[in-house]
Amino acid sequence: MAQESPKNSAAEIPVTSNGQLEDSHEHSFNRDLKRSLPVGLGLSETKITSHGFDSTKEGVVEAGPFPGGRAQQKSGPVVLADEVKNPAMEKLELVRKWSLNTYKCTRQIISEKLGRGSRTVDLELEAQIDILRDNKKKYENILKLAQTLSTQLFQMVQTQRQLGDAFADLSLKSLELHEEFGYNADTQKLLAKNGETLLGAINFFIASVNTLVNKTIEDTLLTVKQYESARIEYDAYRTDLEELNLGPRDANTLPKIEQSQQLFQVHKEKYDKMRNDVSIKLKFLEENKVKVLHNQLVLFHNAIAAYFAGNQKQLEQTLKQFHIKLKTPGADAPSWLEEQ
Repeated sequence: MAQESPKNSAAEIPVTSNGQLEDSHEHSFNRDLKRSLPVGLGLSETKITSHGFDSTKEGVVEAGPFPGGRAQQKSGPVVLADEVKNPAMEKLELVRKWSLNTYKCTRQIISEKLGRGSRTVDLELEAQIDILRDNKKKYENILKLAQTLSTQLFQMVQTQRQLGDAFADLSLKSLELHEEFGYNADTQKLLAKNGETLLGAINFFIASVNTLVNKTIEDTLLTVKQYESARIEYDAYRTDLEELNLGPRDANTLPKIEQSQQLFQVHKEKYDKMRNDVSIKLKFLEENKVKVLHNQLVLFHNAIAAYFAGNQKQLEQTLKQFHIKLKTPGADAPSWLEEQ
């Protein structure tokens, strides 16, 4: 077999144009690095320091402006900084997750309406929610009627006061009918005074029922809406998991099943928490509602009964019983009542 002829080792050492020896390994490294650099970053922007083969120090690659061709030697391992997070990419990821969740929930809602999908039902809890919504509509109707009664009573009181003033004026100017006009003036003024007292009781009733309906009950229904949204999400991810479990199990599907199981568990815990929150709020709402309405209905009944019976003392006592203080007519506030 032919053998290669021996060569002088000095002939294998490349020499640069200025007579300096060229390190073939460093030259090869620079060439490979230039190929691997990202677009827009040239070797002129990169400083490379290396050491001989017999050196115990490691090479350092530093990004930065090249300092006039004079290399600085540093020791230590190569440190790669963490990739800077891109806010645009984070927002895009949030939008992607939101869109995927919205799609799943929309598909679940449509599937339920078409009668194709299954939904989780808590019969006892949903019955309580239906009763609450129905009662809210009825309480709103009572509130509307009570406000109409208050407006009409206010107008009647204003008319009675004006009529009393007119009778009093005629009583002074008509000597032959002085007593008759005087009696009617006193009666209308008394009716106006009692009407103002009744108006205070009715307005207090309206304020209390309004707080119950538009704040307390509305707050509970807001929690109910959150619970219903959590239920839809839970059923959507439950359906996804069931569909994956019915399919094949291989290297491609197992990671998807595992991820779906994790998402399902997250939404199940959220659904269970919201269901518990709704149950607690419904319980406390029922207790508060009974207490509030009991007091307000007693007030409304006693005030109306005393007014039409002409029992001024009983009417005033009713307002004291519920700590209602009438404001002076003509005050800046639109309502004549305040709670002590």
